[in-house]
Amino acid sequence: MTDMTLTFDAVSEPTPGPKWRARWERSWPAYEAWFTARGGDAGPTPAACRAALERHMPELLATYDRLVLLAGGSDRARQFLSTWCPPTYLGGCSLAAVADAHDVRLVRNYDLSPTLNEGLLLRTEWTGRPVMGMVEFLWGLSDGINAAGLSIALAYGGRAESGEGFGITTILRYVLEVCDTVEEALAVLHRVPSHMAYNVVLADAAGATASVELSPGGGAKVMDKAIATNHQSGPVPADRPGFTRTTERHDHLSALDTPARDLADRFLEAPLIQTRYGEGFGTLFTAEYDPRALSLALTIAGDRWDQSLNAFEEGQRTADYAGGTLAAATDATGVRAGIDWSAAARVDWVKVGRDYAEGRGRSVEDYIAEYA
Repeated sequence: MTDMTLTFDAVSEPTPGPKWRARWERSWPAYEAWFTARGGDAGPTPAACRAALERHMPELLATYDRLVLLAGGSDRARQFLSTWCPPTYLGGCSLAAVADAHDVRLVRNYDLSPTLNEGLLLRTEWTGRPVMGMVEFLWGLSDGINAAGLSIALAYGGRAESGEGFGITTILRYVLEVCDTVEEALAVLHRVPSHMAYNVVLADAAGATASVELSPGGGAKVMDKAIATNHQSGPVPADRPGFTRTTERHDHLSALDTPARDLADRFLEAPLIQTRYGEGFGTLFTAEYDPRALSLALTIAGDRWDQSLNAFEEGQRTADYAGGTLAAATDATGVRAGIDWSAAARVDWVKVGRDYAEGRGRSVEDYIAEYA
């Protein structure tokens, strides 16, 4: 049976150093297996990857060079860490931002299999600015907040096609490193191309909120309401709307009328909360960002973990999604047993999504066994 636990680590490291290097050593074997299985070596050259980063996000270049050095400096590491034209990948998620006369909140549910998330909350000052968020691809962010109070989160846009652009998690990192407000962030999202369709929701300390649809290869469309799930407004349908229930979740968010301070509670209720962990689509965590308090409340398997930029505390939690309980971590390394990472990396997750959309879906265990 596939392991249904996920260890979450809260780590603070102002500049890339031994803590990040330890995380690289732990996570790179799984990422490398995925990267090579998905044809990453046939992507842009390392030189082209660095040049793209220098052209579009020059403020990140020094950090990128430092990370590459810590990662050993191989060509594959240079390609992977740039996230320039990476292999395709899928995910879930519900997002909303609400501002009222008293509060501002950005809330997200992160929906995926426990075997496919890094479980890392990282606080950094890589460009001199404090940034805190949930890490993906070892330095990008699925959601986060910076010292100006700007908060941001992503959701997969529902289309597997790709274009010339960056992995969305690097773009979110860049936004938080260089922007103070939603207005500034929107300018970046219009300028920097994403390699796949993604939806992004933002909020800032002044109470501005926004939702943006990003197109593969570039292009951004600002939406009327600061909500998002896993489809977009254009004519191209989502790959697996029945499986992700994206329309149902979006309709629910559209109809919500709740104070900002109560928004996170609504994300812990149906239809936003997802419990199909064995099918690869369960809510791993709910993240509630408060742009004015510079804080994050993570709800993991029913337990709340509070953090803030100004009083960040390193620690660890392990969630058991099979039992729906939160247990104290017993493995200091945080490495989960029972997962054949190489086989999991070889699974064609796009095909999995299409199987579910067509009513032919199987358990995650069956798919991993098929590709072992």
